[in-house]
Amino acid sequence: MKVLEHFRTLPKVEGLVPIYISPHSGQFHGENIRLGSRGDSYYEYLIKVWIQQKNSGSQLNYLYEMYEEAMRGVRHLLVRKSIPKGLVFVGELPYGSKGSFSPKMDHLVCFLPGTLALGATKGITRKKAEERNLLTLEDLENLKLAEDLAKTCFEMYAVTSTGLAPEIAYFHVEGDSGGGLDGGNKSSEYIDDILIKHNDRHNLLRPETVESLFVLHRITEDPKYREWGWQIFEAFEKYTKIDSGGYTSLDDITVIPPRKRDKMETFFLGETLKYLYLLFGDEHVVPLDKFVFNTEAHPLPISWSKDSA
Repeated sequence: MKVLEHFRTLPKVEGLVPIYISPHSGQFHGENIRLGSRGDSYYEYLIKVWIQQKNSGSQLNYLYEMYEEAMRGVRHLLVRKSIPKGLVFVGELPYGSKGSFSPKMDHLVCFLPGTLALGATKGITRKKAEERNLLTLEDLENLKLAEDLAKTCFEMYAVTSTGLAPEIAYFHVEGDSGGGLDGGNKSSEYIDDILIKHNDRHNLLRPETVESLFVLHRITEDPKYREWGWQIFEAFEKYTKIDSGGYTSLDDITVIPPRKRDKMETFFLGETLKYLYLLFGDEHVVPLDKFVFNTEAHPLPISWSKDSA
């Protein structure tokens, strides 16, 4: 909480922050702004810490305000559409808001659809939130962005030969000649709107997309999120399962058969399979209005004061 209180005092760019902070000065370092590696959990915890404590009487409304400002900044500075399919994605500002935009999106960014949906309804279904007149115009904008981004995250899987997503994808945007970001290198051409560079073609069994599918299914009750999750699960089963037991990361998801790495990250069991299990399970198991998941998929009970109980 002291760290979050400190973040509150630091200068930001429309609520967005650089991915580095100096342990000596306590000030942000550099200008690189992104929601991928090193940046993701900051935005996730602004809303989740507030939700986890919102009924306990804690004075943490500043976290919700910081979250809302940050999401406005995301929509204004980082969200773009690819061509020709119009996939909505979140890019990066490697040199800050005054520098050039990069159409690069880590798979890690796919946590955001679930976080946006959770921030909009606070864990109840959209239907209940609408019946209770709880959704603001900003909530509805964030829900729309959540659904659009979830579709893009699924497309990062569906577009490859194996049906599994790369670690990083680049998106075709206006002004790019179409030859790929590697100067027309034939090994790095666009597949529809998505370019996968050679060094980014590995899959580490990451959980972020299925995490968002789980949250969006709970909140929207749309069966397509289960259908997408099942396709992803079947691809994991087909290409990453090991005959002797366990699952493995892959070197290149664009070729069949993909070369296996003989390494299973712990988050596959701790997060990816957990979120897939919950996606297909009963909605009363770990309900999102009673629990909030930390960034490692551990469910924490939402605090309740005696007055609010």
